[in-house]
Amino acid sequence: MGDLNALQNWFGKFQPGQLPAADLQLLPVTGDAGFRAYFRSNTQPSFIAALAPPEHENNPAFVNIAIAMAKGGVHVPKIYAVDYERGFLLQEDLGETLYLDVLNRETQNPLYERAEATLLQIQKLPADSGLFPAYDAALLRRELELFPEWFVGKLLGVKVDAQVRSLFDEVFSTLLDSAAEQPQVVVHRDFHSRNLLVLDDGGVGVIDFQDAVFGPLSYDLVSLLRDCYIRWPQSLVEQRVEGFRRKLLAQPAGEDAAPIPDAATFLRWFDLMGLQRHLKVLGIFARLSLRDGKTRYLADLPLVLRYVLEVAQKHPETQAFYQWFVEHLEPQMRDQKWYQPWQTAGESA
Repeated sequence: MGDLNALQNWFGKFQPGQLPAADLQLLPVTGDAGFRAYFRSNTQPSFIAALAPPEHENNPAFVNIAIAMAKGGVHVPKIYAVDYERGFLLQEDLGETLYLDVLNRETQNPLYERAEATLLQIQKLPADSGLFPAYDAALLRRELELFPEWFVGKLLGVKVDAQVRSLFDEVFSTLLDSAAEQPQVVVHRDFHSRNLLVLDDGGVGVIDFQDAVFGPLSYDLVSLLRDCYIRWPQSLVEQRVEGFRRKLLAQPAGEDAAPIPDAATFLRWFDLMGLQRHLKVLGIFARLSLRDGKTRYLADLPLVLRYVLEVAQKHPETQAFYQWFVEHLEPQMRDQKWYQPWQTAGESA
C-alpha cells in the first residue's frame, strides 16, 4: 500500500491530464506475468501508472525499447515520466480492447492482417545489440530447461534419468539448430492476443515488449498464430503462415538479408520454433503457479500441451519425444486438477 500511495503522489505531480470532480484515483488493471503492476487513472484523458520494482524489472530497457519501437512506427505506449530509482512509470493508456476479447472467426482476418503488418515493422528495426540481446542458442536452451525443471520435475513430480535426459538433449539440439537456420530479426518475444490492443483508430497497440531480443524470424509469428490463449484450426494457421512468408518475399531485400525459404522449410521452422516456445511456456506456467502463486495459468496448460504434442508427433526428429511424453507424463497429468484431454483443448475458440 505504501508503494501505491507513493506512486499516486508521484503520478499527481507529472500527469498531463485534467482531473474530474473526484480526486485522483488509480484503479488496478490486470497485469502481466511479471512483477509489474498497472493502474489506470481517473483523469481526462486517462493514463497508465506502472509500478515496476527495479530489483525485478529492467525499466531502462523498457523505456529505450519503447523509444526504438515508436521510431520504427510501432504504436507502443508513450512514456511521459519515469522514476527509475523507485520503478514508477507514467505512460499512455492504449485502452482496454485486447485482441483476445474481440478475436473470432469473423474478425480474425482483418485483426491478424494488422498484427502481421505491425510484426513486419518490428522485424525491420535496427539490430542494436545494446537494446536487443542475442536470442542465441544459450538463451534458447536456458528457456528449454524450464520444462524439465518446473513442469516435469516440480509440477508433475517425475524424475528425469540419464536416458530421458539424453532424449531431451537430442530434441533440444534439433530445435536450436532449426532456430539458428533462420534469418535473425528483432523479436518482441510475447507477440500474442493479450499483448495486442485494438486502438480507437483501428490501429494495433503493442505492450509487454521489454524482453525484446534479436533472434529467429518465426518466433513472433508462432506467438501470434499458436497463441497460448486462443486456438485456430491447423488449416487456418498454415494458410496464415504461408501468407506471411509471401509478405516477406514481397519486401525489398537488403544487401545482407538472408533468403526466405520454400513453404515446406518455412513451415518446419515455424513448427519447431513453436515447440521450443511451448516447452518453455509449460515450464513458465508451472513456475508462475508454484513459485509466484499465480495459479490461473494452470488453466492454460492443456492448450499449450496440445501445441507441443501435435508438433512433436508430426516431425520424425521429435516422435520419440512425443512417445515418451504420452507414456510417462500424460498419466501423471490426469491426476492434476487443471487437466483436460489435450486433443480437444481450445476447441471452443
